[in-house]
Amino acid sequence: MARVPRIKLGSQGLEVSVQGLGCMGMSAFYGPPRPEPDMINLIHQAINAGVTFLDTSDFYGPKTNEILLGKALKDGMREKVEVATKFGIKCDGVWEVNGHPAYVRAACEASLQRLDIDYIDLYYQHRIDTRVPIEITMGELKKLVEEGKIKYVGLSEASTSTIRRAHAVHPITAIQLEWSLWSRDIEKDIIHTCRELGIGIVAYSPLGRGFFSSDLTTIEKLEDYDCRKYLPRFQPENLKHNKILYERVNELARKKGCTTSQLSLAWVHHQGNDVVPIPGTTKIQNLEQNIGALSVKLTPEDMAEIESIASAESVKGDRYNAGLPTYLNSETPQLSSWKA
Repeated sequence: MARVPRIKLGSQGLEVSVQGLGCMGMSAFYGPPRPEPDMINLIHQAINAGVTFLDTSDFYGPKTNEILLGKALKDGMREKVEVATKFGIKCDGVWEVNGHPAYVRAACEASLQRLDIDYIDLYYQHRIDTRVPIEITMGELKKLVEEGKIKYVGLSEASTSTIRRAHAVHPITAIQLEWSLWSRDIEKDIIHTCRELGIGIVAYSPLGRGFFSSDLTTIEKLEDYDCRKYLPRFQPENLKHNKILYERVNELARKKGCTTSQLSLAWVHHQGNDVVPIPGTTKIQNLEQNIGALSVKLTPEDMAEIESIASAESVKGDRYNAGLPTYLNSETPQLSSWKA
């Protein structure tokens, strides 16, 4: 595998690999946990290839994904990587988003313990607590930076106004949002805001939660334990329509001499030098294929052709089920109106 280059993420000094590795699927949501030795080997393969930006969360497992990553970072591996993890989503039988200062601190210290590291390179608020002014949450994150427990601060699924308010308290290094050929709504204003403020963009699910990387027959036969089976875009009535987009992207990929997943991932890489996608995988061959996307060069004409078939109108179904928190419903109370 070719060595993966590095990039400055945001304007606060964090340097990461230009492509990261999403670790979620190793422990949760897309099936049962994968064998620990196999996943540790995959993480080591990624690091040795230069994929050093590793993404996890205390919600994945829950908690077990951080433990897995911590085990993979023994024997000198910690010094080679940038660890990104997240706090904010609790699911102890009931889904809850929590941004209260005491919880922020407790969650950070628990993640440090599970990861068995001295500091977290990039610490995201996973979802925004709409009960707590973002300034309050950011105030505690700022303290954690000052104490050396985290190096940089990020937000995930945050709106433009939330980003601006948070950034005014302490500089935001990165915003993590879903961005792919079938999730392009953030291009309306969030991307512009990030670039205006010098904030890096981390694209999660850049392959459409595996839609652009899987055999469609596999997508059509998802097991009950796979969360995608319950997402709107994977419902039979929507999937039938969305397969048209897959076939069109697949046709373009054949013309470029690459796979559908490589073309889809290359499109994200070509969005700018401030964008870092974090495709997840549990297979070495998929890791190699994802890294290979860096060699796919797209001309302006290629980009225009891809975007002409991957418009918002080409996709049926929302990203998430109704009621789940995203940037669309992330507004928090004003600081002046909040009572602890």
